[in-house]
Amino acid sequence: MPRGATGLAAEVERRFRQFQRGTVRPITWETVSQARLYAERRAGTPLEWLWRMTRARYDAMVANGALEEDEPIELLDGLLIVREPEGGRHAVIVGRVRRALEAAFGQGCYVREDKPFALDDMSEPEPDVVVVRGPDSRYIDQHPSKQLLVVEVAESSLNRDRTFKARLYARAGVADYWIVNLVDEVLEVYRRPVKSPSRRSGWKYGSVKLLKRGATITPLAAPRAKIRVADLLP
Repeated sequence: MPRGATGLAAEVERRFRQFQRGTVRPITWETVSQARLYAERRAGTPLEWLWRMTRARYDAMVANGALEEDEPIELLDGLLIVREPEGGRHAVIVGRVRRALEAAFGQGCYVREDKPFALDDMSEPEPDVVVVRGPDSRYIDQHPSKQLLVVEVAESSLNRDRTFKARLYARAGVADYWIVNLVDEVLEVYRRPVKSPSRRSGWKYGSVKLLKRGATITPLAAPRAKIRVADLLP
């Protein structure tokens, strides 16, 4: 454990208790990212001043009540990141995606909506929709760690989902990652994770396609299914 980590953990817990009472506002990922890039440009070298926690520690904080299960946060690469607020448009599209994927994958799979997913030792995202192998009883005592498809519905979080999250999903070996882009009303399909030394995480997607409303898409793990992109858009 890095020096001072115990004190930092206590501070994290204290700050989130304040957040629960509405007496402090969380800092968004975009703000943290911009501040870090600015500091690195000034210093001329990468900085490692952000303290990261493991997924095991994060789960323990939830279990101990330091974090509520319904907090609008997720653990990404060891950082507690505020999730995009879910407006009516976002909520409706998430429901459409879930129904389309349930029909495409059938009864042998479990389609989860806005639930934690054990991506790796440092990340526990809560994708808008994730498809895993069923039945759901397999996940009563633990979050799933293997996936067939991950989908994010993005508006204000579009940049984060395209960059930060995409790199983490690629690093974890997520073979099929979709972004329902509500800004441009297209489906972005990310496939073929590959190593990329130029990226901070060391990974990226080798194939990125943008599909418009008139196109169809076939999930890699459901090769007989065809989903109309229009059914996933507003």
